[in-house]
Amino acid sequence: MMEKDAKIYIAGHRGMFGSAILRRLQQEGFSKFVLKTHAELDLTRQAEVEEFFASERPDYVFLAAAKVGGISANSKFMAEFLYENTMVEMNVIKTAWKSGAKKLCYLGSSCIYPCKAPQPLKEDCLLTGPLEPTNEGYALAKIAGFKLCQYLGRQYGFRSVSLMPCNLYGRNDDFNLERCHVLSALIRRFCDAVDESRKDITLWGSGTPRREFLNVDDAAAAAILLMQTHEDPDFVNTGSGEDLQISELAGMIAKAAGFSGSILWDKSKPDGMARKLMDVSKLKSLGFKQTVSLDEGIAQMVAEYRARKAAGKI
Repeated sequence: MMEKDAKIYIAGHRGMFGSAILRRLQQEGFSKFVLKTHAELDLTRQAEVEEFFASERPDYVFLAAAKVGGISANSKFMAEFLYENTMVEMNVIKTAWKSGAKKLCYLGSSCIYPCKAPQPLKEDCLLTGPLEPTNEGYALAKIAGFKLCQYLGRQYGFRSVSLMPCNLYGRNDDFNLERCHVLSALIRRFCDAVDESRKDITLWGSGTPRREFLNVDDAAAAAILLMQTHEDPDFVNTGSGEDLQISELAGMIAKAAGFSGSILWDKSKPDGMARKLMDVSKLKSLGFKQTVSLDEGIAQMVAEYRARKAAGKI
């Protein structure tokens, strides 16, 4: 259990996942946080990270900082996704161990799984086949981070928990079309189409791939649950355990946004993996319960996007 007066460092506290973890911890009575922006601390620079940990000595670390993006960004900038994420992970994880942190929470991604792994994806499928080519760089980085946590635990007894989330969405999501993921991208596209009185909208791919989604507040609750109660160094799938076709998701978002036009699909664009449904039985056995439905989460996201756009923050 994390002590209420413990010093907690959240790497990436201004991002969607990191900010959700911060909110949840504050709700649970934690108040002693170490928070640094990228301008204040560049996690890709080893010397800066070592100086920070030597000075602050956090008791617990949540590693939510990452370079993220959708299928387009992952395909175009594979070198950056591999390099930047690997550097951040190696610096933070090893320095947390060396500085005497009591425990670290590592946040990975479901893209670590082989592209043709059997569904639903079980934790023991890792490294049993080739990765999805469109996000291989990001996936390799996320695998490396988990493995470093695992090896430090085996060799030196370093305590860590690792979560591999499905597609996350929710409060403080990124709506920049060059960086955002599929759900937030669709919300922006449909809301803008309504504002522009468009009669149709063209989306990437065939619409047939299936994806699993989890609200980031539920993901944050899972991360804190594992930090408080779990001691197994192997990672835990983190998701809803249910998936749907991208075309179904588009229909749900169109309805929530009030778009009544035609949805067209550009099949010349890549689909990515055909399906990424995870087996979350391990997570549920640890006491996790999803609280935000996809319908409810989409409605919240549509409202947030429109409020931010009206305020000139998009």
